[in-house]
Amino acid sequence: MYFRAMTVADWIEAIGLFGAFLTSITFVPQVVKAWQTRSVGDLSLATMCIVLTSALVWLVYGLALGLRPVIIANSLIAVLSALLIYFKFTFPK
Repeated sequence: MYFRAMTVADWIEAIGLFGAFLTSITFVPQVVKAWQTRSVGDLSLATMCIVLTSALVWLVYGLALGLRPVIIANSLIAVLSALLIYFKFTFPK
């Protein structure tokens, strides 16, 4: 079996992926709570729209440059924020 030492680039990629993971899960507790309570009254629609737009812009940037951590993080953030926006319109007030 062949093992090689991690290069600086490998470490940087690993740090980026870990950061992407942490950034991506920031909305998970909010989505879970909204789903369980069927309540999103305290969520700001404007904020969620800004987050979704920001994630989509970063996703385009990441795709253009092939930046895997940026692509992963912003794909997940876009999905989670879009889900919260969907909840905002579909859950009873």
